[in-house]
Amino acid sequence: MVPFDRQPSLRIRLLGHIAVSDSKDRSFLPRTRKTRAMLAVLAMASPRPVLRVQLASLLWSRREQEQARASLRQSVHELQDALAPDWGHLFIADRHHLSLRGIGLSIDTVELTDTQAVSMDLLDKFRERLLEDLDGLDPAFDTWLEEARERFTRRSLAIGESILAASSGPLATLEAAEHLLAIHRQHEGAWRALIRSHAELGNPEAAAGCYDRCCGALAESRDGRRPAPETEELIGRIRAQAAAGIAASVPAVPETAAVPGPGWPGQRGGRSSLRVRVAPLRTLGEDRADGLAIGLAEEISAGLSRFRWISCVPAMTWREAAETSSGGLAYPWEVPEADLLLDGTIQHGTGRVRIIVRLVDMRAGGEIVWAGRFDREMTDPLALQDELGATIVARIDPELLRHEGHRSNFARQNDITAQDLLLQALPGIYRMERQGFIAAGRLLEASLQADPGNSVTHGWLAYWNLLCVGQGWAADAAQCIAEAGRLAERAVMLDPGDARALTLAGHVRGFLSKRPAEAIALHERALALNPSLAMAWCFSGFAYSYIGDHEEALRRINQAIRLSPADPHMFFFDMGLVIVHLMRGDYAVAIEAGRRAVELNPLFSSTYKSYLSALGWKGLIREATEVRDRLLALEPGFSLAEAVERSPFLRPEDVERYAEGLRRAGLP
Repeated sequence: MVPFDRQPSLRIRLLGHIAVSDSKDRSFLPRTRKTRAMLAVLAMASPRPVLRVQLASLLWSRREQEQARASLRQSVHELQDALAPDWGHLFIADRHHLSLRGIGLSIDTVELTDTQAVSMDLLDKFRERLLEDLDGLDPAFDTWLEEARERFTRRSLAIGESILAASSGPLATLEAAEHLLAIHRQHEGAWRALIRSHAELGNPEAAAGCYDRCCGALAESRDGRRPAPETEELIGRIRAQAAAGIAASVPAVPETAAVPGPGWPGQRGGRSSLRVRVAPLRTLGEDRADGLAIGLAEEISAGLSRFRWISCVPAMTWREAAETSSGGLAYPWEVPEADLLLDGTIQHGTGRVRIIVRLVDMRAGGEIVWAGRFDREMTDPLALQDELGATIVARIDPELLRHEGHRSNFARQNDITAQDLLLQALPGIYRMERQGFIAAGRLLEASLQADPGNSVTHGWLAYWNLLCVGQGWAADAAQCIAEAGRLAERAVMLDPGDARALTLAGHVRGFLSKRPAEAIALHERALALNPSLAMAWCFSGFAYSYIGDHEEALRRINQAIRLSPADPHMFFFDMGLVIVHLMRGDYAVAIEAGRRAVELNPLFSSTYKSYLSALGWKGLIREATEVRDRLLALEPGFSLAEAVERSPFLRPEDVERYAEGLRRAGLP
């Protein structure tokens, strides 16, 4: 009999980016965003049916009824095709209703909201934003999605508050409050619990720091509120006692409590880089040593060491690993002096080779952070080693940024480093949701204040200012441009060998300062230092497009995509393709790239501009009208004159092509 946990099942994930997969990890996700949204509505309602007319009004509210019904029928067929033949029986369609139900259907939100068990692990699962990638589809759907998120928020709030109320002692209260604040940043009761617990542990400085964080969090609310009188009274009493040296009523900090590390607030324990060990890959079915396995491990180690935030410790052979592991096991989860371990296998076939690598977190008992499979023809071993090493390194960097950003959210207040603050800011930059983006700017500023000599933080904050201008969110565009330039120059001065800082500085010069020749020089230096940095390939492609060399621009942006096809900046890469193909006159290809980029991130306004221009040239007025409306919703008041003024292209014919397409598309 097949064990229950191995029974076939279709898993629908609605937290974060929507995903549909079975127990064999095969994806059944529909292609278009509207069909994914329909699937999400049905999953949230499961097992109850949903009226067809309700779905049509949710997803096509701005169309005539007949058009909306026709679009719904098309999405129904797409979903049936996506689930067939294995899971088509779970999608029930009749004349008036649609539903998802049946044995084997697993929906993450349903499981979370139905469970009666209350724990911090359960609370942490609410950290992901519901249907993060489906904003901006339709006004009616946006309203439905906001209401669904509010219901989900209320459930997580009830769980967090019950855990906090049941906490006994200041240490347990600290942990419960931090978990609650990770989801509900403006929960003032949790902030007061943090402040009070730090004071009880004899650390008034940490209590004051929590009060400052509380003020910042509350200021981000829509009404920009101040702390309540109870909070002000609490911090006032703690400060008065600290000033008077009163400590008799406050217990000493126990040895097990979290205390600031020697590098606070910059480096935890005096170290801020991530330690990665690369093990030589094992050759399966071979008794002899494989030169490719050893050489590839060395190539990956050298590539990772080029990233300023990663340090590679000396490689360990599998024989050494077995000798150091307890009980003679072949895989040591406590390898000294390493946070993560990269290992893998090589299989040889007739003229082909298969490499499987995985990155495991030693600090989490061997949790797999990332895994990848690479099939190649076995030609020149050295060329293969170079190509695979660069590709693997390029894919590891964004995965590590994402993973470490998630881990840093769980760091205690007294153990947060400048790098933690930087990592916590990156998701807000990638998502481009306005409130989260503004919060990311504050985190970057806090990181810079904690570690003023960090070139990477200077570079990211320069990039943040650049995006703020590009999105039309800057209250004072001139000031943001000047600040971006200052930060970029400072980043390069602090560390001329930091490839990421160099390419970020180059993009600021190329896009904002309209000096693409200088930008190209910086990008070339960055790529010489780190040829695996996909961001540098993409940004250098932009710079070449600005000077009118669109063929070279296309080659470089495609190289960025080849190196890191799952990069969190993929929407940015696709946006680059839109620009290049627009300038080459390949309007149909530009439009396809624009559709992909908008699917990946519908909140990034820059994509819509070149996409809209291509639609104007192609004469697709209906689609252009929809894209123009979405652009103006993101940037109200954006006009043709502003588009020309912001344009970084140097050649008049390129500016004219861009502007004429926007004019044909109906941009004011």
